[in-house]
Amino acid sequence: MHLIDLPDQPIPLPDGTRLSARLWRPASGPPVPAILEFIPYRKSDGTRVRDETIHPFWAAQGYACLRVDLRGSGDSGGLLADEYTEQELQDACAVIAWAAAQPWCSGRVGMMGKSWGAFNALQTAALRPPALAAVIAVCGTVDRFADDIHFKGGALMGENLGWAATMLSYQSRPPDPALRLDWRAEWRQRLEHLPFLAPLWAGHQSRDGYWRHGSVCEHWAAIGVPVLGLGGWADGYMNMALALVEHLPRAQAVIGPWVHQYPHTAVPGPRIGFLQMGLRWWDRWLKDAPNGAEHDRPVRLYLQDAAPPDPCAAARPGRWIAEPAWPSSRIAFRTIPLTPQGLGGAPGPLDRLLDSPQHLGMAGGEYFPTGLNGELPDDQREDDALSACFETGPLAEPCDLLGRPVLRLTLTSAGPRAHLVARLCAVAPDGASSRISHGVLNLCHRDDPGAPRDVPVGGPFEASLTLDTCAVRLPAGHRLRLALSTTCWPLVWPTARPAGLRLVAGELTLPELTAAGDWSPPPPLVPDPAPVEALTPPKAARRVEHDLIAGTRTLVIEDDTGRQRLATGLTVGESFTERWQIHPRDPLSARAAIRWHQHLSREGWSVEVDTACTMTASETDLHLTATLTARENGAEVLRRVWSEKVPRRWA
Repeated sequence: MHLIDLPDQPIPLPDGTRLSARLWRPASGPPVPAILEFIPYRKSDGTRVRDETIHPFWAAQGYACLRVDLRGSGDSGGLLADEYTEQELQDACAVIAWAAAQPWCSGRVGMMGKSWGAFNALQTAALRPPALAAVIAVCGTVDRFADDIHFKGGALMGENLGWAATMLSYQSRPPDPALRLDWRAEWRQRLEHLPFLAPLWAGHQSRDGYWRHGSVCEHWAAIGVPVLGLGGWADGYMNMALALVEHLPRAQAVIGPWVHQYPHTAVPGPRIGFLQMGLRWWDRWLKDAPNGAEHDRPVRLYLQDAAPPDPCAAARPGRWIAEPAWPSSRIAFRTIPLTPQGLGGAPGPLDRLLDSPQHLGMAGGEYFPTGLNGELPDDQREDDALSACFETGPLAEPCDLLGRPVLRLTLTSAGPRAHLVARLCAVAPDGASSRISHGVLNLCHRDDPGAPRDVPVGGPFEASLTLDTCAVRLPAGHRLRLALSTTCWPLVWPTARPAGLRLVAGELTLPELTAAGDWSPPPPLVPDPAPVEALTPPKAARRVEHDLIAGTRTLVIEDDTGRQRLATGLTVGESFTERWQIHPRDPLSARAAIRWHQHLSREGWSVEVDTACTMTASETDLHLTATLTARENGAEVLRRVWSEKVPRRWA
């Protein structure tokens, strides 16, 4: 089928702002349904190569695919103030209405996206725009406070700064001059109003209205359209897909071994035919094709075999299974007491100290890995040695776990602020420890994340921690290890003072899969994107530095994509360095420093933007700084500096 490919389809908004879309659609024929992806990651360069492996395929099957830059990003006008604002969601509704009214559109629209695009697809669906008929959401969350990149279990995540630094860099780039004659004025306005969002996010330290906005778990019934949710076991957003099936009557879930990427290109393998699965979904709900998609098993997932830890694993062994419902009647819950002997064994008095060194956690990998640059969890033995561990004996027969383990503890605390971190690991006969699930709880949030309160000092109290969803087969001879700690750097920003917890009782409930049906996914199909000319090679490094004089430990991450010339003639490149430093005995020594560099050029024109963000803390405040320097053809265009303190109420 011959396609029209428009690189700058203007979309007017009610307030006069002009959004820019890349539009693929059939060049002739009757009106077709539209598919919308609505994200801030720059269609002309940032996601261009990835977009070409998705949207042209669906367009060739009789769809109009719109890849729209959000207000204030890429080639669109206006200003982007924050994630998932009311303005953004109203813009999404306006774009859907605009698309449905075009002569090339049948009047029905689907919305899809990964990460940010998964969030706003679900959030937009909850607003019920009339033309929206179906959603595909990949790697997102339904709860912005409990299970996102800013806080998890009420604990402030290191990635709150990491993501703010990324967005500051991403949003600092101008529109493409080849598409926008007014690019310079638009860029200047964008730079002058660009927010550094880390302080805003860090300031909301309870589950208040800021986080409830956009958390679709607050109003499940508002989502009336069918939703296909996909996720990856190696991603930070592995809980969304099953939650959708549990709470929405026309939702389905597919979860594989993947990082934070689309399933037809993601690692670790095996990959699957996401494009064909998406087409089946769109055909059923946007074209009313009687293909039976609504009767597909609502839960299809990859049951991973416990495997040796490998932070660069290209594939994971296992098998695809399907469940007829979620929660599944084929899951039995087994509760194991924590005893002096470990997980199980003879009951007896328990008195275990949890007071971890601050550098514990550096083997944890990325919270949101996107590739194989050492981003997956490594061998957990070093962190296990610094934790309070409870483990079973060697398993006599294989055990399949599917679901969210739950930990219930009775504790005492020496201070009013404390974190609890739990890691569930598969321990091979040779001693290698592979993380299969983990969870984090700021104990001030133990009863109500919307109304945190001090941890009781001295006397015993109870706390429950639900770990992330897992799907793993433990072979005979392996042991299951529960590792408990009060720190996990740099996943979790440390409390102001070391927290001394004592564990006096506890139990772990495991979801054990008793039977499962097989599933065979379609094979991966990856269309070739337009050619890209590599000008400089990519480089990456990940290492831990131990300063024997200062006593500090530092996780260093370096990534340079190299420079590439796109088919449009635009040369792009970006690089960043992250340094996460801490002293094992001093939580106030925690320091994060992140630098980004962006490059865009054409013949006779270039733009460079450098950003630097830092975070430190005192007992009373979080200290966040950022600088931005933008240059055109080597001359400085603008320089901005941010410096803010955020009171530590519960962080």
